[in-house]
Amino acid sequence: MSYDPSPPEPPRLTYPWQPLPPQPPRPRHVPHREPVGHHSDLRMLRGAYRLQRRTATLTALGYFTLFLVLSAFAPGVMTSTVADGVPAGLLLALLQLPVTWLAIALYEHTARRHVDPLADRIRRTAELDARRGAAR
Repeated sequence: MSYDPSPPEPPRLTYPWQPLPPQPPRPRHVPHREPVGHHSDLRMLRGAYRLQRRTATLTALGYFTLFLVLSAFAPGVMTSTVADGVPAGLLLALLQLPVTWLAIALYEHTARRHVDPLADRIRRTAELDARRGAAR
């Protein structure tokens, strides 16, 4: 049995008005890609990251913006004394460091609670898919 690499000839028409027979569909080559989790998992992970960033950013920048707005538009509040001659502006400025620590703590809390479990699940799924692909 010999293999002929030349393409088959088109059929000859008996009559010129006769329509051409339909060509068989050519198979499409679709590259095989390994699945990396479900799209919904990745969408949830992006949402969790977004929540994490917004929580920490709004905590730190919100307090700093409040401090700036009070400094610019309410100087009477900032110069009033709170206790033993300590001005409120100085107290609010000193509270900036604990508020930054709070923002870091909130960032870590949301990471542990929302982001890390999703990332671990996607990582496990990707490893499982990679093992299945290597077994083929």
